[in-house]
Amino acid sequence: MAFNASSIKTSSDGIWQGENPLQYAFPLLIIQTTLVILMSRAVAFFLKPLRQPKVVAEIVGGIILGPSALGRNKDFTHWVFPSWSTPILESVASMGLLFFLFLVGLELDLNAIRRSGKKALGIAVAGISLPFIFGIGVTFLLRKAIKMSDRIGYAEYFVFIGVSLSITAFPVLARILAELKLLTTRVGETAMAAAALNDVVAWILLALAVALAGGAHSPLVSIWVLLSGLAFIGFMIVVVRPVMNWVAIKCSSDHNIVDEGYICLTLAAVMVSGFLTDLIGIHAIFGAFIFGLIIPKRGELAGRLIKRIEDFVFGLLLPLYFASNGLKTDVGKIQGAAAWGVLAVVISSACAGKILGTFMVALLCTIPVRESLALGLLMNTKGLVELVVLNIGREKKVLNDEMFAILVMMALFTTFMTTPTVMAIYKPEHKLPAIGGCEFWKKLSNSKGTDAELRILACIRGPGNSPSLINLIKSSRSTRRFITKLYVMQLVELTDRSSSIVMVQRARKNGIPCIGRFHQGEFSEQRAAAFEAYNQLGRVTVRPTIAISTLSIMHEDICHIAEKKRAAMIILPFHKQWKIDGDQDVEINVGHGWRDVNEKVLINAPCSVGVLIDRGFGLGVQRSPRDGDLLKRVCVVFFGGPDSRKVLKFGGRMVDNPEVRLTVIKFVANAGSDGNIKTQSTSLEVSVELDNNSTASMNYRKEMHDEAVLADFRGSCNGIAEYIEKETENIAEDVLAIAQSSEFELIVVGKGRFPPAMVAELDNHHNAYNELGPIGGLLASSGNGIKCSVLVIQHHDSTHDDKSLNLKMFNKKDGSVDKCVTNL
Repeated sequence: MAFNASSIKTSSDGIWQGENPLQYAFPLLIIQTTLVILMSRAVAFFLKPLRQPKVVAEIVGGIILGPSALGRNKDFTHWVFPSWSTPILESVASMGLLFFLFLVGLELDLNAIRRSGKKALGIAVAGISLPFIFGIGVTFLLRKAIKMSDRIGYAEYFVFIGVSLSITAFPVLARILAELKLLTTRVGETAMAAAALNDVVAWILLALAVALAGGAHSPLVSIWVLLSGLAFIGFMIVVVRPVMNWVAIKCSSDHNIVDEGYICLTLAAVMVSGFLTDLIGIHAIFGAFIFGLIIPKRGELAGRLIKRIEDFVFGLLLPLYFASNGLKTDVGKIQGAAAWGVLAVVISSACAGKILGTFMVALLCTIPVRESLALGLLMNTKGLVELVVLNIGREKKVLNDEMFAILVMMALFTTFMTTPTVMAIYKPEHKLPAIGGCEFWKKLSNSKGTDAELRILACIRGPGNSPSLINLIKSSRSTRRFITKLYVMQLVELTDRSSSIVMVQRARKNGIPCIGRFHQGEFSEQRAAAFEAYNQLGRVTVRPTIAISTLSIMHEDICHIAEKKRAAMIILPFHKQWKIDGDQDVEINVGHGWRDVNEKVLINAPCSVGVLIDRGFGLGVQRSPRDGDLLKRVCVVFFGGPDSRKVLKFGGRMVDNPEVRLTVIKFVANAGSDGNIKTQSTSLEVSVELDNNSTASMNYRKEMHDEAVLADFRGSCNGIAEYIEKETENIAEDVLAIAQSSEFELIVVGKGRFPPAMVAELDNHHNAYNELGPIGGLLASSGNGIKCSVLVIQHHDSTHDDKSLNLKMFNKKDGSVDKCVTNL
């Protein structure tokens, strides 16, 4: 069926009326979009083990759909990608490209580029100039080897080839660095700054190339295009930028106004800017890019704009742009040994120019050889920006189909090689302290004349975790001889979104997180104010940090900073939250990925770990009838074993805190409840090699250790904390009854490694959360009517704990809590 522009209709009347939806624009666009998304996701799945950026999968997916693979089938092309649908597909894709360049402009911080220093400037200049010089030789070669290339003017042909060889894709590089956890290293920071400079210069050169290509009929036209472009930039800086500063102030949280109108006007301004540059004769994407550059990066406007459009652009529109590129890329056009030789020369020239130029200047800047080589490889990253350049060259008739295919393959190869080569050449060593958490506390507690300092690494995902976390640490803050140092780590998932990269740029704390002051953009103003106020409490110091990583490797950041800062305990938020809505508790699941993070931390942590199941701890405190002070009611449940002993020691820090009413309940199994008590432990019980290897002797020693710790607690805390021994025939039901009674706001329990009698009974209960142990999993389950929060603690070193029978937690001379916290 033949079509012309006037015969194309938007939608059909359906198959029941004898019409094929694939012959109408909108139904066909739906099919094309769905196919493109599925193809790009499938390729990304297969490339994931190679740690390739998403852009590589999308480029390959587009090529597969084009004439290089599936497009060779004429029926497939006729029905799915007919020629009459190409302008429609490209128009929708170009809209995505317009907003993508706007996001690129938002990502680039010109102030950060100014502060990048001479090293980044020198590397950027070398990374552009040497490939441009190599581009002269490549241009002569191509004009002779590729048919009909000599019809194009030498100047515009050289500029397009030079830009293609010298460009560095800043957005793709940022994601590669984040994936390799190099953003905070010297290599990563230098590469980011140099790539940002490279990007700006490359767009300027590309605008020059477009102006030259548009002046094929008269050189005067090129001059007018350049002058008009300069006038447009001046107008944006002088007139539009102050307006956007005013809009940014209006959209800040300090003004209680509806900012929806400002956001919509800003998005409309993106399209108007694109139209103006297209009217000038440069390209619509330049207007969007310049408009993104002038928007202030500090404040909330840029972040809100990114969050509004990034999912739609990156998830839907950009894959369409890659598909439209794939439909133009025909690898079959590269025919014969000469053509493939030209491809090899182009790839070699691009790699040699970038890598050698960057490498030599980096060496002159006294950067080590291996880091210099890694910088050169990173700066060789191409990607989407390269495709934009090539498409403009094709639209301006500077590049023919064969040359276009050669340069697309070059971009794909150079981007694909970046990750594996950098991983092979540059492996930064993050040296950890030689002593771990427990050894550090032993050394500290044995030192004379020094107050013991408890270091806790508390992780939060959002503002909802902060109040309960503060109340928990405040409750465990001793008023006598302990000093608490709290490291608050905000966990941020790193994705392909622009907002993640912008956050990384602001924080510069991805990979190996840094400890520093609160900065705007790292924590919200409310969280910063809360923790800064808490920092003023006596004997407590707060240090904020941020970890921005993919969820698959988030646990590495947490465990590393715990080891580096010699934390005695890590506190993690549970992957579920509860929000009170009237008389009902609404369960909020923040994602299975966060549960995996907790499980990996529990396995790999260098110290003890606590998982906080938050149901509003500290938000419903009661007043003491004696002095009117607010009291937090805390229950420590003791079963025996290393985890329970850890729980008791953590609760011991709350004993002399006047804001806490502590109750310790020891559960004693009824010997007559089960005549066949198991003597073998389950997976929760860790075997320990002692002088006497018999199971009975091991259990006897553990029970003796439990009794010694309990005796110390009872002798030191008599009259301060309530102690109850409870005989039980059904542990699960009795613990659940305590949690349902609303008598306590927080229950602290051990994860597991209970005595065999306890294990025998708990084995019969289903546990949906194995990472919390049998009791913790029971108290974390929904539908049981539990209103209190729960802290589940896993002790780090049970062997050290079991052999340390002579350690005392309390100083009986004065009845106060002793400063020895070796096993905490």
